[in-house]
Amino acid sequence: MSYRTTASGATTRLMSEMKTLRKEKWIHFEDDDSATLNILKWRFGLMVINPDSAFNGGYFRAEMVFSDEYPYQPPKFRFLIPITHPNVYPDGQLCISILHTPGEDLMSGEQASERWSPLQGAESVLRSVLLLLDDPEINSPANVDAGVMYRDRREDYNKKARETVERSKKDIPPGFEMPVSFEEKPPPKAENDDDFWAESDEEFDFGGSDTGDDDEMEDFEDGEEGSEDDDDDSNSKQ
Repeated sequence: MSYRTTASGATTRLMSEMKTLRKEKWIHFEDDDSATLNILKWRFGLMVINPDSAFNGGYFRAEMVFSDEYPYQPPKFRFLIPITHPNVYPDGQLCISILHTPGEDLMSGEQASERWSPLQGAESVLRSVLLLLDDPEINSPANVDAGVMYRDRREDYNKKARETVERSKKDIPPGFEMPVSFEEKPPPKAENDDDFWAESDEEFDFGGSDTGDDDEMEDFEDGEEGSEDDDDDSNSKQ
């Protein structure tokens, strides 16, 4: 496989992945100008929309860098804002299995299924990052002090998280409205026709008559009885 073919494949796939991600509420790309867009280097705001999260309401600027060998090699990810978290290094990079090169690692004990594979994608990484923010892995922390704080002093940890959230809101682009829920807004209520739904004392008349129906039923029953009598007389004469 030539370098040109590999680079072209990475670009094509990344364009498709970015197009899909632009429809999501929890990510906002900073560069919307296709003329200046560098498809191998994404900058965006990653939003936490989870009332149960210590980082709820945060707008965290981040960066992903891809190589021409993507998706055969994983991207690189880092936050562009300091975050006190057990799995975030001081430079914003993450200690997370999905960003590690494919294959098993006997030293760390990571299985191949936990690490990067070409079947993964940028969205898989970003969703894993959001999950990691809420559920840190403290057994192998990148920030030992944050890991100890999370384990032993959860109130202090949550306070730090809230401070980070408030600081992150300064990076929200002017005019951008932060989502507060993943739920779609209900459609506008249709205007009812009051005249149509108004109650009426008159019942709908479909052209029939209850009285007439009763009379016809009685005539039909009388006719049947007469027919039976005629049959009896005819049998007796035979």
